Amino acid sequence: MLIIKQVLRQAVVGLAVLIGLTVVLGAAYPAAVWGISRISSTSAEGSKVTDAKGCPVGSSLLGIDLKAPEGSPDPYLHSRVVGSADDPFAPGDPSGSAASQQGPNSELLAENITARRAAIATREGVAPSSVPVDAVTGSGSGLDPDISEAYAALQIPRLARVNGKSIADVRAIIDKHTSGRQLGFLGQARVNVLEVNIDLGLTAPGCG
Repeated sequence: MLIIKQVLRQAVVGLAVLIGLTVVLGAAYPAAVWGISRISSTSAEGSKVTDAKGCPVGSSLLGIDLKAPEGSPDPYLHSRVVGSADDPFAPGDPSGSAASQQGPNSELLAENITARRAAIATREGVAPSSVPVDAVTGSGSGLDPDISEAYAALQIPRLARVNGKSIADVRAIIDKHTSGRQLGFLGQARVNVLEVNIDLGLTAPGCG
């Protein structure tokens, strides 16, 4: 009889612990995480960015290099290349993000950088030597949402011409979306590509 009582007592204690942990870890903890994630309206929803009509056009955390249709004027501020081993530019969307696995001594990487520099120089009407480094090299993720001030400045004449704006107006838009160095001394000033494109008139197709 004593053994049965001990077994029952242990079973009750085990059941109580199971119920308690289920409540804490199965309900209270997930609810707390969900609640914290909703403190900011964008923190858990992909950090969506909307156009003037309130339609989502992208994410503040992911750089997407928009492409103009073949043969059409190019109205977009361009981000850093995505690139891959097969295509030095790759499609301008997250599906093209992949590490090239090419080191600093790679001939393929050197060829891709040369091809990118030549193409960008042609697009912007400048000498290849004027193309900054971040324009021809990808970030660690391949989806950097920002570019350097130098790369943004290189694109101003084309943006002004194609979008029917003055150079001063385009420069003001870029300045508006330029952030300084982190904590005042880390990294360098950077320009958010998507935010600039929205102010240049980018809208979500078929929305609103």
